[in-house]
Amino acid sequence: MRYLVWPLRAVLFILLLGFAVKNDQPVMLRYFFGYEWQTSLVVILLCFFTAGVLIGILAMLGNMFRQRRELAALRRDLQLKNKLAGLDGRQRTSV
Repeated sequence: MRYLVWPLRAVLFILLLGFAVKNDQPVMLRYFFGYEWQTSLVVILLCFFTAGVLIGILAMLGNMFRQRRELAALRRDLQLKNKLAGLDGRQRTSV
């Protein structure tokens, strides 16, 4: 599998590079209130892809931090219960 990853990456890079070279025509992007932005199609696609990734990461952060807090609370509860039960993180062996 490890030997298949680099050729796959190379093929993907060549395909994306070919896409970028073939779509270098200027594109006009019109906003509200008369604002316009003229650049190549590839730059616009890259900007919107990056914006989508950032929005996805920001949407995920709240859930991730909530799960981390919950996990920390559960670990504290487990340590407290083990301490009260006399386990305190070590296994006891009987002789």
